[in-house]
Amino acid sequence: MSAVPFPRAPRHASRSQALAVEPPLSQRVALVSGANRGLGLEVARQLAASGMTVLLGSRTLAAGEKAARLIRRDGGDAVAVKLDVTVQDDVDALIRRIDTDYGRLDILVNNAGAYFDMDNHPSSVDINAVRNALDTNLLGAWRLCEAMLPLMQRHGYGRIVNVSSGCATLASDSDNCPAYRVSKVALNSYTRMLATELRGSGIYVNAVCPGWVATDMGGHGGRPVAEGAAGIVWAACLSAKTAITGGFFRDQMRIAW
Repeated sequence: MSAVPFPRAPRHASRSQALAVEPPLSQRVALVSGANRGLGLEVARQLAASGMTVLLGSRTLAAGEKAARLIRRDGGDAVAVKLDVTVQDDVDALIRRIDTDYGRLDILVNNAGAYFDMDNHPSSVDINAVRNALDTNLLGAWRLCEAMLPLMQRHGYGRIVNVSSGCATLASDSDNCPAYRVSKVALNSYTRMLATELRGSGIYVNAVCPGWVATDMGGHGGRPVAEGAAGIVWAACLSAKTAITGGFFRDQMRIAW
């Protein structure tokens, strides 16, 4: 099942000329990074169930295709795409493909995340672990935003959701997960800056904490993945009437930075 292409705006339209049109769900194109399993796969599944075309970003195409087949089996429009968010060539190749095949991108969910270093402490963590966490959790989202924004600006519509964590709130004073925690704090800061820059453009940028969910990263004992994914999907589908941007949310409720 393939979505009918939504009418395209002129390719070189400026922000003031962009078409401020909220496309029907069935004609939206979404990209979810880290979507071959866990939280990302469930976010992709829920987005596809709404009727939109969903691109499942995965570091290995075979893993992404296996996940996409599960969604297509249930009637969703899912396409696996190779995407390692730490590799600029992957990002560049993907933006060219999206532009050629769809001519638009309406939703970007920066879900790819790693280096949940539970047993580390800030005084002794390997600095390479911090560097790698920043490259995936912060710079990976940054790369994708910079690459995909022109497609959103072309139509004056977009939803960017940065998947963050409650451990990134300034009120959290634990000393564990230093690499992961610092990378998510930085992602929150980037979210606020980008939202401020894009205010009034029709592109909303928000951070969402899915809570503790039972995934390979979260481990056993967390809540069902579907519950954590629902808040991300809500932010990805915000109506233009809400004008909610630059916020940090859990279960559709605003939480403090």
